[in-house]
Amino acid sequence: MNSYQGAQLDALGDATRRAILARLLDGPLPVGKLAGDFPVSRPAISQHLRILKEANLVTDHSQGTRRVYQINTQGFDSLREYFDQFWNHALAAFKKKVEEQ
Repeated sequence: MNSYQGAQLDALGDATRRAILARLLDGPLPVGKLAGDFPVSRPAISQHLRILKEANLVTDHSQGTRRVYQINTQGFDSLREYFDQFWNHALAAFKKKVEEQ
């Protein structure tokens, strides 16, 4: 596991951050719009977004005076590589079991 993957798994450990990512699946959003969708303050949403950005799960850009966030697909590619090792192991074990019968 690389350092990004560890940070990503830590970031995904929080329900609010997972909900933010789910909300961003529909497309990029400014912080203010995201904050309006959650029962926490805008500064709290900004803090969650900072953690997600540090974990390479979201990217941001300025649009006028607003910060707009979106899913970072490359960050999720890294996570997929991490989880694929477990999936590949499970498939190999399943194949072995089937071939034994």
